Amino acid sequence: MIEQFSDSTRTLVVSYLAVRRGVGMIGLLLPVILGPLGWLIFDIPFQDNISSYYHTALRDVFVGSMCGIGIFLLCYRGYDWIESWTANLGCLSAIGVALFPLDANSDPLIQKSVIGYLHTLSGGAFFLTLAFYSLYHFPSDRDTKSEPAPHLAERNLIYRISGLVILTAMMSMGAYLFIASSQWKSWLNEYNFLFWMEWVAVWSFAAAWLTKGRAIFADIAVDLLAIPKRLLTNQLGP
Repeated sequence: MIEQFSDSTRTLVVSYLAVRRGVGMIGLLLPVILGPLGWLIFDIPFQDNISSYYHTALRDVFVGSMCGIGIFLLCYRGYDWIESWTANLGCLSAIGVALFPLDANSDPLIQKSVIGYLHTLSGGAFFLTLAFYSLYHFPSDRDTKSEPAPHLAERNLIYRISGLVILTAMMSMGAYLFIASSQWKSWLNEYNFLFWMEWVAVWSFAAAWLTKGRAIFADIAVDLLAIPKRLLTNQLGP
């Protein structure tokens, strides 16, 4: 099957999978670099949330990673206009998280500036976008419906679990922000509750994108099914 495609099409496949893997790898590494490595190497204490690292020596790592995810999503084109616009929203929200910093030493819901509130809004939209990809876009591959690939069921399971974990983490953070009393918040802050919930959500999103990029459950013989047919058509001609 693969032999019938040109070298340019093979390059397109590799590039398309690389975008997915790139998004996943950034998500996989970001909390590790900011949290444990930041503490061990730069003596930066664990912050209340990932966004608070903007106000530390690891600011460039945080901003660069979020901008990188945004650029990858901007370059990503899905199977239809809904998925493409989901990528655009993900791009804008990721860039918003990076460029509109959370106010230092603040509750995400109680900001001192408009920029701080823009950060909170961008962060919520970003996580919702990630959950939407895992629960809706990734398990509904149009191209693999007609010719199912090996490990399709396993990959779909990872997507759905990832999406549910992201939503669960978001609900936990919502309960902390909107429902928890000041005493509970104070106790949870001692354990950096928001940081760990964000870590869980980010790693879940990373697992979904790495799976989508065939870094997990790779099907070498059917990698051409990993990209939309309309993109292959543009390469091969009518």
